[in-house]
Amino acid sequence: MLKDRLGREITDVRVSVTDRCNFRCIYCRSAEPENYQPPEHLLTWPELLRLCTILGRLGLRKVRVTGGEPLVRPGIEEFIARLAALGAYDDIALTTNGYTLDKRAATLRAAGMNRVNISLDSLRPERFDAITRTHGALKRVLAGIEAAQTAGLAPVKVNVVVVRGFNDDEIVDFAERARRDGWLLRFIEFMPLDADHIWDRTRVVPAAEIRRTLEGAGLPLVELPRNYSSETALRYRFADGAGEVGLVAPVSEPFCGKCSRIRLTADGKIRTCLFSQADHDLRGRVRNGATDADIAAEVEAIIQMKEEGHHINDPDYRPPNRTMVFIGG
Repeated sequence: MLKDRLGREITDVRVSVTDRCNFRCIYCRSAEPENYQPPEHLLTWPELLRLCTILGRLGLRKVRVTGGEPLVRPGIEEFIARLAALGAYDDIALTTNGYTLDKRAATLRAAGMNRVNISLDSLRPERFDAITRTHGALKRVLAGIEAAQTAGLAPVKVNVVVVRGFNDDEIVDFAERARRDGWLLRFIEFMPLDADHIWDRTRVVPAAEIRRTLEGAGLPLVELPRNYSSETALRYRFADGAGEVGLVAPVSEPFCGKCSRIRLTADGKIRTCLFSQADHDLRGRVRNGATDADIAAEVEAIIQMKEEGHHINDPDYRPPNRTMVFIGG
């Protein structure tokens, strides 16, 4: 088992396969085409698979494929199938905006995908169009969620980043929709990873406030134990038994002490924390003839540099050197 210097077991990797996206969300200027990296900077599918193979041999057991929007990269289904064929990973998941999922959920499931996380910031069509700078996209995303459920990509998690003055007036609407349609809902506190750097504490809606909002609307919650020690969400079931909700509170209730994950960016960098100030390059080693043993030794050394925590709440906090679209969700 791979452990860092603090004794934390490293079992999860988020693998970004692209910085491209088919949405142009207003808070994600980094995803504008003029900001895309040159294609030759991104790892090829064989390079990504090789690194995932090495990480699996080191003991990582969960992989989540992210972006950008991973479903915009041609070949994603074959990559998932090759990941599954490795036999190294107990859990293969995907984070997506869901826009093309209605036509691809069954194929992804057949390829070996276990489950899916769908990012959704609003249930109001006009607001959703304004956020994503699309037209009629919400209908397709909702169809994608339904298709994922039908295909057996379970549990289907719907991730909502709650921002005060932006979508915090939809907390109850989301909960009621999730209860009705069988979503596993996750409310996530707004983190300082936005491309426009608008984040400040006044925009954060703490998990405790989200819980009070739900209970104040007649939706009392009963706390549930974590499924495993490094799970990020505080889990609750609705008291009437109709569904579950998770609250992810990296700002108000940090969970760094149990962190089990690293990230591999689309351009071949290892990040030991979402908020790291530095990347650790593997692309150069891959392309300059390093053996699998060389790369594995480098990963083991990098793991020992994993940060104790993210320092969001420190007075001298500095945002990470990359925004979310370039890190991978």
